[in-house]
Amino acid sequence: MSDSNTTNFRNPSTFILLGIPGLEAAHIWISIPFCAMYTIAVLGNFTILFIIKRDPSLHRPMFYFLCMLAVTDLVMSTSTLPKMLSIFWFNSREISFSACLTQMYFIHCFSAMESGILVAMAFDRYVAICHPLRHSIILTNSVVAKIGLAVVLRSGINTLPYPFLARRWPYCRTNIIPHFCCGHMAVVNLACADIRISSYYGLFDLLSVIGMDVFFIAVSYTLILRAIFRLPTKDARLKTFGTCISHLCAISSLYIPDFFSSLTHRFGHNVPRHFLVLIASVYLLVPPMIHPIIYGVRTKQIRGRLLQLFIS
Repeated sequence: MSDSNTTNFRNPSTFILLGIPGLEAAHIWISIPFCAMYTIAVLGNFTILFIIKRDPSLHRPMFYFLCMLAVTDLVMSTSTLPKMLSIFWFNSREISFSACLTQMYFIHCFSAMESGILVAMAFDRYVAICHPLRHSIILTNSVVAKIGLAVVLRSGINTLPYPFLARRWPYCRTNIIPHFCCGHMAVVNLACADIRISSYYGLFDLLSVIGMDVFFIAVSYTLILRAIFRLPTKDARLKTFGTCISHLCAISSLYIPDFFSSLTHRFGHNVPRHFLVLIASVYLLVPPMIHPIIYGVRTKQIRGRLLQLFIS
């Protein structure tokens, strides 16, 4: 490890990731639940993909979107967890400047992609509940593919300014990042320049992309609830609403930590650093772990195939 972490340089060749500042002595113990979460995320999401690919009866829009969500979760968790565990276990803190920017792009791109997929899943629930007889006509395989492509393009293009803005700043104070990954604000806060454009773009991206997604999801569920309350019996209302529980849990597990993490990083100047990092870890690690559990337990078709898989 270089000793010139605070010397003057225009752009460092490497950054130093601290992991969770202030809790270095507990890194080994902290790594145990993180490693368990990553293992569950990888096994769970690969199981979801395997079951859906193997069973032709699951080749429907809802499960196509679930496959997209599983792939996104795998990429998002794999872009951060292996490096985090190498910090905790082997004290491997260095990351090259290019690798740091690449990790930054993947984190923000696939986070936005996950949000877009949740919007698509909300639209699927809306069509299935409000227009059940037209579901197969509205959400054809071609439409599902176009929605998936739109989500990927939107996320990829909106995230491009993050690494480009981070690359243009001079880093002349330190190359030590008090974090376990190269998040956008964690990196640009090290710059010895006016980074308001980076901060403003990050806030714009949060409000325009995530905020717009939340708005569309809210509209979808307003229409869904209106249709549910029109059903004649309480049992019918509960059964129909029950088909949305998994999606609502997935939404909560992503958006609540995301908004809290983003806002505290920008405005929580008096919040302890280790608390900010732990909140960020919840946002990055919990959704990929919890999504396959939610859909494996709550979705009857997947639960049934999973039981058959273990029994046979």
